[in-house]
Amino acid sequence: MAEGSQGRRAGLAAVEAWIEREVQRLGAEPVALAQAQGRVVAADVVAPAPLPPVDRAALDGIALGAAATVGAGAYNPITLRLGTEAHVVAAGDALPAGTDAVATLDQAQRTGATCEIIEAVAPGSQVERAGAQLAAGALVVAAGRRLDAVGLGLLAAAGIAALAVVCRPRVRILLAGPPGTRDSDGPMLGALVARDGGTLEAIRMLGRDRAALARALVAPGADLVLVVGGTGPGADDGAAAALAQAGTLAIHGMALRPGDTAGLGRVDSVPVALLPGAPAACLWAYEMAAGRALRRLAGRPPGLPLPSRRAVTARKLVSAIGLVEICPVALRADGAVEPVAGFAEAGLAAALRADGIVIVPEGREGHAQGSEVVVYLLGS
Repeated sequence: MAEGSQGRRAGLAAVEAWIEREVQRLGAEPVALAQAQGRVVAADVVAPAPLPPVDRAALDGIALGAAATVGAGAYNPITLRLGTEAHVVAAGDALPAGTDAVATLDQAQRTGATCEIIEAVAPGSQVERAGAQLAAGALVVAAGRRLDAVGLGLLAAAGIAALAVVCRPRVRILLAGPPGTRDSDGPMLGALVARDGGTLEAIRMLGRDRAALARALVAPGADLVLVVGGTGPGADDGAAAALAQAGTLAIHGMALRPGDTAGLGRVDSVPVALLPGAPAACLWAYEMAAGRALRRLAGRPPGLPLPSRRAVTARKLVSAIGLVEICPVALRADGAVEPVAGFAEAGLAAALRADGIVIVPEGREGHAQGSEVVVYLLGS
């Protein structure tokens, strides 16, 4: 019998443990650097050569041997021949042979084929040494990093044109709501899947056809299947039965509000998440369970991918003990938070009216006024 079935809801710790045990990161694929933005690095990338590869000028100036400038001053300029004893360089130019420093344009005055050095220059001055940024074999980007502009820039500078990234999970969404239901879950889930590094394999409207649902669950081509709707205890709610028929129903019912009829299982090696059809419940069952599985598949941190901050409650947050409750809150001008209309009253609109959420653990009856809480910010 599935954990959480027949009124016994699985705690989120058990849900997270199942996901950690049953859902593993996908394999890797090679991509060109130009197509790697936003992808997760599959293996450590090391520098094939020093960066920079040679000593080079850190700014525009005159490259020279520092020893030749000893004693130079405004009243005792030292004259050097350009092209032999001194060389005009631009920032990033390799240092010419026999030079070990760069005089700034304020320290050197050019006069035709020569230049006058009016200030002594120390060895290594204004020089970027070979390997100063990266030694050969040094770590450029670690496995698990999601590539952003900085990572792409450093990889390009290191001369890396292609690398291995984690494959994007293919996600199949099966809509099992009653006929005639307006689909608000599909577009919402599609956006969440893209945010979490997946690609949509298909969105299929199946209604309450249990046989069709079972066939869609076993069809090849997906790395994760989301079944939306039909997760409750009603006579027409056949999502859990279809999953049990096609594969394994591991969890049905979670200690989560909204989202308590959600479930988890698998068909062969493919994880399956059962999500309630009510949009607010669908959202938070996805974020706390299905999205966690997807993020693990994609090689991303599995936790809630929302920015957070600490704040103090201006009023008490009320929650039912025994459930993890998602409480929408508003941020006040003084930085404190206060509850706003919850998901039970306002549905999905509560997420748009709120500035963030506070997750109340199942062992608490809320947070008293003046408590410090973690606020996950919405809409950022």
